[in-house]
Amino acid sequence: MDGSDYRRFIALLYISNSAGSAFCLRDYLRQGRGLEEVFDVDRDETLVDIVAYCLMPNHFHLLVREKIENGAQKFISKLLTAYSMYFNKKYARTGTLFESRFKARHASTDEYLKYLFAYIHLNPIKLIDPEWKENGIQDRVAAKDYLMYFGYSSYMDYQGVTRLATKIINRAAGPEYFTSVEDFDKFVNEWLEFKALQPKVK
Repeated sequence: MDGSDYRRFIALLYISNSAGSAFCLRDYLRQGRGLEEVFDVDRDETLVDIVAYCLMPNHFHLLVREKIENGAQKFISKLLTAYSMYFNKKYARTGTLFESRFKARHASTDEYLKYLFAYIHLNPIKLIDPEWKENGIQDRVAAKDYLMYFGYSSYMDYQGVTRLATKIINRAAGPEYFTSVEDFDKFVNEWLEFKALQPKVK
């Protein structure tokens, strides 16, 4: 609904990714701490490696590598429970916040994994140009500027921007597709040139 909701979800992406005991973010904030301080909290072993993410107004995308058995399911459960409790209390609502169970798909090929990197990071362009995947990008510079401005994804981290939220992702857990910012920028440009962004799944 607003920037504070996005920031809360981003903080929960970091703090919920722990195999340790439950961490109560609400109690932590009641001690007068800010959301940005959450990234200084030492976590136990993480459940998953988050390689890429993107938050949208009514859904989100995560690219993760599971580290322990059922780690992805445990992480998602902690994340969605914590965010639902926050959101329902803030907006005085009850009931289920998310429509259905999360959908997970195994990335079994390099081709599909590269598609996921592109799809996740370019998803926010839909907010300024809903038909870009079908019609192509008219102004690539404006689209890339918006991705940097949007801020609620790991796009900036792959562009070399240092920020607290960079601690969410573990780039080393993913394939070494992008050894430099220039490599990632070239990758983004190539996908923006496609007139249709469709998955290649085998």
